[in-house]
Order: sequence, then C-alpha cells, then structure tokens
Amino acid sequence: MIDAELLKMLCCPETHQELRVAEPALVENLNEKIAAGGLKNRAGQPVKEKIDGGLLRADGKFLYAIRQNIPVMLVDEAIPL
Repeated sequence: MIDAELLKMLCCPETHQELRVAEPALVENLNEKIAAGGLKNRAGQPVKEKIDGGLLRADGKFLYAIRQNIPVMLVDEAIPL
C-alpha cells in the first residue's frame, strides 16, 4: 500500500515521531466505528469516509488515515486511539 521508501521519509507532522503501517485488524475496527457513526478525528469532527489503511504514530496515540493510497497527514484529521 505505502511504498517503503516513502514511509521512511514520512513522520508525524506534529511531533516528528516515526510512523508505521497500521495492522489490518485496527483498520477494520476503525471502519466499523466509522460505519456506526462513532468515530471522531482530533478536531472533534465525525469521520464519515471509510479508510483504506493507516499510519500509526510511534507512541500509538494517533492514526493518520490512508485513502486511495494517499496518507492524510493533517494534524486535525488524525484519529485518536
């Protein structure tokens, strides 16, 4: 999904921590919450679109969604875990 070389260059835009690809089980769990209308992003807005994957911050506190093979690297769009 995400090219390994691209992943090496990416970091959290807020803390500059490393990112890793989220496990499929986590992505599936988040998509279930999105479908139920129970997931909000960091800005407090409901997440309405299913995610294709995610990049997990090293501390495990936030996930940056991947949609159509493009990581959404905006701090307010991050999903708190």
